[in-house]
Amino acid sequence: MSTPPPSSPPPPPAEPPEPAASCPDGLRFAFGTLTAFPVEVSRWDRKAARAGMLCAPVAGLAVGVGAAAVGLFLLYMGAGPFLAAVASTAVPAVLTRGLHLDGLADTADGLGSGKPAEDALRIMKQSDIGPFGVLSLVLVLLAQVASLAQLYGTSWSRGALAAVVAATAARLALTLAARTGVPAARPEGLGAAVAGVVPVRGAVLTTAVVLVAAAGAGALLGAYDIIRTSFAVAAAVGVTELLLGRCTRRFGGVTGDVFGALVETAATTTLVVLTLGP
Repeated sequence: MSTPPPSSPPPPPAEPPEPAASCPDGLRFAFGTLTAFPVEVSRWDRKAARAGMLCAPVAGLAVGVGAAAVGLFLLYMGAGPFLAAVASTAVPAVLTRGLHLDGLADTADGLGSGKPAEDALRIMKQSDIGPFGVLSLVLVLLAQVASLAQLYGTSWSRGALAAVVAATAARLALTLAARTGVPAARPEGLGAAVAGVVPVRGAVLTTAVVLVAAAGAGALLGAYDIIRTSFAVAAAVGVTELLLGRCTRRFGGVTGDVFGALVETAATTTLVVLTLGP
């Protein structure tokens, strides 16, 4: 009499799919990870990260409004354009705890090291700042202050608008850098948490919304400013795409430091372009 074969164990129950992230989930993720605003992030899954990175320009808008408000307040109290520009440059650093500036410095050190990808990533994780990082910080901050001083000197409203548009365009660069097809250089960290979460279609749509919003804001100052603000955002996107491509080839993907470098590069590009023309 044959023995019946042992029955196979039942398959483990399938894990329930992650619920779709709501707009509040995305906003909490964006403000909780990209700013120092006291916002509690309730979800850290990929769907929340996708919604958060799509909402990144909204966080940038809030940072830019804060920078413009401080600059305008100082001008109203009798300060000159240069001091207002310094304050408007300092506010985004304060509202992000300097993380993006730190990322810029670390990325510059990694790119300038000439080392293989693994060694360059190790250099970027070190707490000290090398000569390439220092030089990048000095040049970027000088360019931002000089641009804002010129804009505030021309018109208070033009300087305030520049601070808002620059901060928004800077976070748009994060949305684009988190799109599908851009890998993470490390298996851990913020870069790995958000790399590839944004569909290309969503990134393109967000870019179009920011461009239209920038053009609408520029319309408040005149017909020429519609073109100027739109071109400034487009230029920021173009320059940061070049930097993103360079970092992806050099490091094998993106990191949190690369995201910081993209933010500061986009903001600087936007401000410089806004100073051009009549």
